[in-house]
Amino acid sequence: MLKKKIVPLLGFPAAIRSFSQLISYPPKQPSFGIAFDIDGVILRGEKPIGGSPGALRRLYDPQSVTLKIPYVFLTNGGGFCESKRALELSKLLGLRISPSQIIQGHTPFKQLVERFKSKLSVAVGKGEPAAVMSEYGFKNVLSIDEYASCFDNIDPLLQYKKWTTGIVANQSENVKSKVFSERVHAVFIVSDSVDWSRDIQVLCDILRSGLPGKESGYQPPLFFANDDLEYQGVFPCERLGMGAFRIALESIFNSVNPKAPLEYTCFGKPNPSVFRNAETVLREMVQQQTTEGLEHNGRSHSFSSLYMIGDNPSVDIRGARQAGQPWFSILTRTGVFKGVGNHSDYPADLVVDTVEDAIEYIFRREGI
Repeated sequence: MLKKKIVPLLGFPAAIRSFSQLISYPPKQPSFGIAFDIDGVILRGEKPIGGSPGALRRLYDPQSVTLKIPYVFLTNGGGFCESKRALELSKLLGLRISPSQIIQGHTPFKQLVERFKSKLSVAVGKGEPAAVMSEYGFKNVLSIDEYASCFDNIDPLLQYKKWTTGIVANQSENVKSKVFSERVHAVFIVSDSVDWSRDIQVLCDILRSGLPGKESGYQPPLFFANDDLEYQGVFPCERLGMGAFRIALESIFNSVNPKAPLEYTCFGKPNPSVFRNAETVLREMVQQQTTEGLEHNGRSHSFSSLYMIGDNPSVDIRGARQAGQPWFSILTRTGVFKGVGNHSDYPADLVVDTVEDAIEYIFRREGI
């Protein structure tokens, strides 16, 4: 069974340039940077936790309100464009956060634009999956809601559902004509599926041939923004994530299509390339925002330490450990992990109660 999990290294020069409108660094270049997970570390639902607003404010100069310590949000979550997520976080935390500081699970999909730019693609998940892909540059993408609404009776359970999942009524004849005649060339699981039964049914149709109701054939490429089995939401116990949906889809697809097992590519943490990518973003932020007059001599800025603060041992801590130096992993007890000691399988370099405790430790360690 072939399971592709290859993720290319990314760069975000355009997003980083936009950051210059918000911040500038003091003359001395910071020797370290920080990557924060969001759910279970900074927020639970829409509520800040662990003293996160105060902890993050310590990364800014109190007099000029400029950023003195570079940081990014490194999350497997998503469903909305980085600009919208940055605006949301800015309001919830009372800070000025740039889109360049947001690295989501589906951010790497930007690197696939040239491959699928004008080809019919389907985007799955909560939020605005098709809008995300469109902003990245995909010109011919439909949400699974839009796609499914073109086919009568494709979801046999629709009549029994008392909720709505963004079903589009009266789809235009142009869209229907395209969907009925053109095979899907790629499927992107951008965020968590809202309607598992419908989405698995429709995806099994698409992934067998690229066109529901047609003979089996070439499987369109399938991409998952992350492979998280669980995550910490508002409910006290962990909730099933995209990895659980992937397991369900793969099991069902392979059962109904045993001659050609499902192939897919997973992005997001804990893949080490995600952490290397975050390091690149942090480094370029420092280089481009250093006060005028500081000489770089053409050399790339390097960090003595990079801190990953997360709540999920198998995702955040495992990924940071696999990435190696200069990453230092800090595990909080505000999310998925609630243990007394360290995690047995993926132990962190440090375990703390909250993100506020993590920042306090980092400042002591760095002599600030």
